[in-house]
Amino acid sequence: RHARSRNYVLESEACKLESVPLDFGDYHPLKPITVTECKTKKATRKGSTSSTSSSSSSSLLDPLSSVLDGTDPLSLFAAAAEPVPTTAAMDSTRKRREKDESPVVGSDFEPWAGKRAEILARYTTTEKLSINLYMGSEKGKGTTTGSAVSEKVRTRLEELDDLEEGSQKELLNLTQQDYMNRIEELNQSLKDAWSSDQKVKALKIVIQCSKLLSDTTVIQFYPSKFVLITDILDTFGKLVYERILSMCVENRGSLPDNFSPESVNDTAKETCLNWFFKIASIRELIPRFYVEAAILKCNKFLSKMGISECLPRLTAMIRGIGDPLVAVYARAYLCRVGMEVAPQLKESLNKNFFDFLLTFKQIHGDTVQNQLVVQCVEIPLYLTLYSPAIDWILQCIAYHAPEVLLTEMMERCKKLGNNALLLNSVMSAFRAEFIAARSMDFIGMIKECDESGFPKHLLFRSLGLNLALADPPESDRLQILNEAWKVITKLKNPQDYINCAEVWVEYTCRHFTKREVNTVLADVIKHMTPDRAFEDAYPQLQSIIQKVITYIYDFSLLFSVEKFLPFLDMFQKESVRVEVCKCIMESFIKHQQESTKDPVILNALLHICKTMHDSVNALTLEDEKRMLAALINGFIKMVSFGRDFEQQLSFYVEARSMFCNLEPVLVQLIHSVNQLAMETRKVMKGNHSRKTAAFVRACVAFCFITIPSLSSIFTCLNLYLHSGQVALANQCLSQADAFFKAAVSLVPEVPKMISVDGKMRPSDAFLLEFLCNFFSTLLVVPDHPEQGVLFLVRGLLNVIQDYTWEDNGDDKVRIYTNGLHLLSAMTQEAYIYHVDKVDSNDTLYGGDSKFLAEMNKLCETVVAQILDHLKALGKEETLKRQSQLALYFFNTILAHGDLRNNKLNQLAVNLWNLAQKHGFADTKTMVKTLDYIKRRSKQPDMSHFTDLALRLPLQSRT
Repeated sequence: RHARSRNYVLESEACKLESVPLDFGDYHPLKPITVTECKTKKATRKGSTSSTSSSSSSSLLDPLSSVLDGTDPLSLFAAAAEPVPTTAAMDSTRKRREKDESPVVGSDFEPWAGKRAEILARYTTTEKLSINLYMGSEKGKGTTTGSAVSEKVRTRLEELDDLEEGSQKELLNLTQQDYMNRIEELNQSLKDAWSSDQKVKALKIVIQCSKLLSDTTVIQFYPSKFVLITDILDTFGKLVYERILSMCVENRGSLPDNFSPESVNDTAKETCLNWFFKIASIRELIPRFYVEAAILKCNKFLSKMGISECLPRLTAMIRGIGDPLVAVYARAYLCRVGMEVAPQLKESLNKNFFDFLLTFKQIHGDTVQNQLVVQCVEIPLYLTLYSPAIDWILQCIAYHAPEVLLTEMMERCKKLGNNALLLNSVMSAFRAEFIAARSMDFIGMIKECDESGFPKHLLFRSLGLNLALADPPESDRLQILNEAWKVITKLKNPQDYINCAEVWVEYTCRHFTKREVNTVLADVIKHMTPDRAFEDAYPQLQSIIQKVITYIYDFSLLFSVEKFLPFLDMFQKESVRVEVCKCIMESFIKHQQESTKDPVILNALLHICKTMHDSVNALTLEDEKRMLAALINGFIKMVSFGRDFEQQLSFYVEARSMFCNLEPVLVQLIHSVNQLAMETRKVMKGNHSRKTAAFVRACVAFCFITIPSLSSIFTCLNLYLHSGQVALANQCLSQADAFFKAAVSLVPEVPKMISVDGKMRPSDAFLLEFLCNFFSTLLVVPDHPEQGVLFLVRGLLNVIQDYTWEDNGDDKVRIYTNGLHLLSAMTQEAYIYHVDKVDSNDTLYGGDSKFLAEMNKLCETVVAQILDHLKALGKEETLKRQSQLALYFFNTILAHGDLRNNKLNQLAVNLWNLAQKHGFADTKTMVKTLDYIKRRSKQPDMSHFTDLALRLPLQSRT
């Protein structure tokens, strides 16, 4: 007998940790920790005194801090280096700094940069554009250096006048993209001129660009032109401000953000005044206004009241601009600059807007109408050109404005005949809570408003956007919906209709029942089905679905909405349909708290999951497959028929037929069916009736049929093992044998390399892990009465022998060694673990001598294989591997072998010597191993370990 006898109960008791009675007076890691906080009072370490306060806290103490006794040496050095300021001084400094740093305009204010891209994308043209480019001038450049100051001034004035003396080049017939490229060139020219100290040239470029804003020959492009030109003005304003600021700090430290004019030196002030005087000499109103507005911030260098005095003057200057479109964008620019440099001066911004209201009737004057006729522009399109400017002005005015201002605005709108354009901008600008509280007032104004080319449905859309953010009075909610939907449902244009309906669906879902939601969805289907209008409105339809499932996340309620599934049928384009299905499944997995067996939910979600599954083809990315599989698996896990296990299995069978192209789903189904079998066992407490035994065999058959359809070989191996364990636990012994045989027969097909996370890796390590798990299971598998002794173990060892292993690897020996562990455990009178109600070989053979003889023969065969491998490692380049494996095998014999057997004892000594033979052994490990043997020799019935220890010499590396 080669394996030593084991008493697992006694070994377990011996290996348990020694129990020590706990003295609660001592420190314990789970007790509350006392934290001592020390505050340094004096400057130096020697004379420091501290006020110490102790508090009990359950939070963890920093182990590094505890070493320092509550004091930090760096803090002590800092305290020694600097005098400690008084508490009052520190508080006043902190308050002043917080006041300076607190922004008047917060993150809730949408900046102009956020609107820029939208305007450029919306206001485009196919007509040809023209632009005047500054060509530069050589006149006067030679006299600037080294000449008198008066001569320099005269030269610069001449350069400014040069703008009227043919230094421009007009470029005609430019496309929109060409025009934008030219503007970008001007912006770059401005930066280049500034960096080369040609300040006058930079000013000329800015003046010339500003003049372009008086040109409305291609009127529909004007908002985009405004965006492009004001980018250049912003650049110029920044350059001038930074230049003057740099002059302030040349002879002193940096200026604080809230510096006073008194701290600005005379040179900087003179330069600043010079810029304002230059700008004041510009003859034309529009460039003079824009350039001065661009450097409005520079007034801070001259006087405290500079900005507050300039804003009203610039506001008044705009009154001189005749074209209402040009004027409103000038007002928008002034508001933009004003919000950046002096957002607290709201009165000037309000005055700016009220000036605009006074001149609003100009929009419908003869001059504008004649211009529109010449350019063939309809009044509705023309009015939309005002929206960005008016929206921005009102956003600036409405920011943190009191509610009374909205009331004032509504009164002014009424005086102007409830103009639709103004009304829309007011609803867009003010806080949603203010608008929602006056919803009925706004509906009344919308009904009475003068559309003037601005359709009412856009006003209802703006109102709906506000009501999606804030709730109106409860008593008005139904009336608001009825009034809005009366207008929306009459819209003939499908695009206009869906744009409004999309917004009001959210309001309906927020405040009403499924009946109203169903009515709205039915109306949408009615409007969007004719002429397949839905094909042009997929984004809006997707948005409607998203809003519905956001507010109705009880899926039994959702699928009881009669028109929900017909609404889904409008998504005919596969890619969009799949996205909608994914959206619904994500909502289901997120919100469904309990498992369900509702047939309505199951049928609907099976249809949705089938749609996702059927979208998979050869071109589908792996990430997309994983995402779809995860959603379908999430659904499968949430389906439960309670104790109706047969119905549950039928569902899994149906799901297998529907989702056969997604391997992760099949894997989940196998796991779910195995879990179902184990739940059946739990209910029956391991004592199956004829009916439950047949049901469990059906579950096992499901798994056995499904596993071969998987392509991943290690997934198959692990599922065969797992399903075999389930079959064994349910006393399905022949089925368990079939699983284990299938696993054994699959091992030779394991490829040398497998893909792991997209990278090719050697498979040996994965195979080693699987086989170790397999050995652990084979211990409790009883032999088949019609097969030989240990037929599964023999078959597996034969497969391992025939498998082609890596030449430079030792995994084969490690597997054989684990096989010896198994064979050693199998020779014991009582196994270390069993499967309930399954008799293992310890019971079947009862320690029969023939069985033990077969075991010993098998052990000798395995040992011979290991020794052959060790012998093959005798080459110089593999001696280190030989040493490691020899020690590994020695430890196996030490743990599992009966060392009273002379042959085994001698083998152990030979392995010990081989491990040290060529100087590759780890001396520390060898010493610890020898100490372990000596300790074991002192235990009862272990006296043979004493002789063994004497035969194991320790060799030094030298």
